[in-house]
Amino acid sequence: MKRIPVVPALACALAACGGGEPADAGAADATPSAATSSIPVAPSGPMTMPDWFRVDADAKTVDLTLTSGTTPDNNYWNYNGATKGSMAITVPEGYTVTIGFINDDPIMAHSLGISAQTSNFSGVPEPVAVFEGAITENPTSMVDGTMPGETATVTFVADTAGNYSIVCYVPGHSLTGMWILFNVSSDGSVGVQRA
Repeated sequence: MKRIPVVPALACALAACGGGEPADAGAADATPSAATSSIPVAPSGPMTMPDWFRVDADAKTVDLTLTSGTTPDNNYWNYNGATKGSMAITVPEGYTVTIGFINDDPIMAHSLGISAQTSNFSGVPEPVAVFEGAITENPTSMVDGTMPGETATVTFVADTAGNYSIVCYVPGHSLTGMWILFNVSSDGSVGVQRA
C-alpha cells in the first residue's frame, strides 16, 4: 500500500497545486482573497438542454453527467469546463436527480456535493450535503476521493426549492473556483444556463 504523507498533501491542496499548467500569477482572481471576497453574477444566458442533461417529466427525474477536468480551465478544477459559478443547473422541486461524476483531471482527486453555500468558500469547507445522498464518497480525501480516471454516482431527491451549489470538497478546490450553481425551482423550470 502506498502511503502519502498528510502534511505535504494538505500543503499541496491549500497551495492550490494540481494537474495542468500553473495558474496565471497576474490574474486578479487567482488570489484566495479575491476568490473569497467576490460574489459572482448568476448566469443569465438562455436555459438549454445540453446532451449531458436529460429530463423525464413523467418519471420526475433528471439525469446529468458532470466531468471534472473537461478543459484545462482553472488548472483542470472545473465541472464541464465551468468554474466560479459560471454555470447554473436548475431542476424542478421534488424530482429525483442522478449525477454521474467523471474525473478527467490528469493527476488530482475531486469530489462533488450539493452545498447550501453559494459564495465565499473556505479553504476547507465542511462536507455536508443539502440533500440526503447528494455527495460523493470520501469527499475531502486526496487519496480516497474520486481519483483520476474514476467515476462516481450520486442520487437524491431535490425536495426543497432554493439556490445551492455543486462543490468539490477536496481542501482548496472550491476556494479556487471549483464550484457551480445548482438551483431547485418551485415553478418547474429546468435546464442549464451559462454566464
